[in-house]
Amino acid sequence: MSETPQQYTTRLTGYVQGLDHLKVLQSTPKSIARMIKGKTSSALSKPPAPGKWSISEILAHLAEGEIVFGYRLRLVVSATGTPIQAFDQDIWQANAGYLRKDPQQAFDLFSRLRASNVAFLKSLTKEQWDDFGMHAERGRESVTRMAELYAGHDVNHLRQIELIVRSKKR
Repeated sequence: MSETPQQYTTRLTGYVQGLDHLKVLQSTPKSIARMIKGKTSSALSKPPAPGKWSISEILAHLAEGEIVFGYRLRLVVSATGTPIQAFDQDIWQANAGYLRKDPQQAFDLFSRLRASNVAFLKSLTKEQWDDFGMHAERGRESVTRMAELYAGHDVNHLRQIELIVRSKKR
């Protein structure tokens, strides 16, 4: 059973309740780097179970998602109220073979894009954090809400990576 957009939003925001979203966004690449340090591409590419994403697939997803995040942020700040198109993460994952083949490339791309997006967020005025777009599935999303959702998205995938790493140590 898949989640509704509202269930997804509630789950992600629940992961970061009471946390500084910008700090979560900023620290995620370092957290991932610690968890994957010394792991081979082969080890990162092994799924933990049938139908579950490998660390390599998670890294590709994060890199592609960061492209979307950066675009959406800039779009909303440039034209508040603008429509935000939804996307199917599974289709994007299917098209991310170039990143899944090289988990280090995916991680490097994610890290560089994230640094750029965090710098962009830090450059915004207090008022710009209230700029919003109209997400096709979730409705009104301000820059603040997008940062919260992406921070929750980070925590979700950090937990997945941590579980995979721990299961392979056994």
